[in-house]
Amino acid sequence: MIVFDLRCTSGHVFEAWFASSTAYADQRAGGRVECPLCGDRQIEKAVMAPQIAAKGNRKPDTPNLPSPDRRSVDPVAIKAALEQLAHAQARMLEKSTWVGTGFADQARAMHEGETPVAPIHGQASLAEAKALVEEGVPVAPLPFPVVPPKLTN
Repeated sequence: MIVFDLRCTSGHVFEAWFASSTAYADQRAGGRVECPLCGDRQIEKAVMAPQIAAKGNRKPDTPNLPSPDRRSVDPVAIKAALEQLAHAQARMLEKSTWVGTGFADQARAMHEGETPVAPIHGQASLAEAKALVEEGVPVAPLPFPVVPPKLTN
């Protein structure tokens, strides 16, 4: 298999895989290669930057930057940070009222001064959340899911 960066006459660049260079040439000649963005079939190979892996015994050029090596991540520290965040969320929710799927309506009513401002939490669709943000209603997603009160034991 071989991968090519391809470009249409509109300038869209996209990646495509072929069994070989000959397979690419045959498919292009037959009009079977087209731009996934605009459907243009006048396709040419785009300039590609080769991906060459660094030698394993070579030190990084920028030694002061953190290594992207996953082994440098301390899982114990991550777990502790997540636990602290979960406890902070739990403390906030103790002072907040569950409003369920009526969250967007109640948050908007508070923002517009129709009801007293109070800490609430509940459920909102992505579209409802975006609309609230666009309207300037101060809302934020919770970092961890919340189980509705009637579903807990």
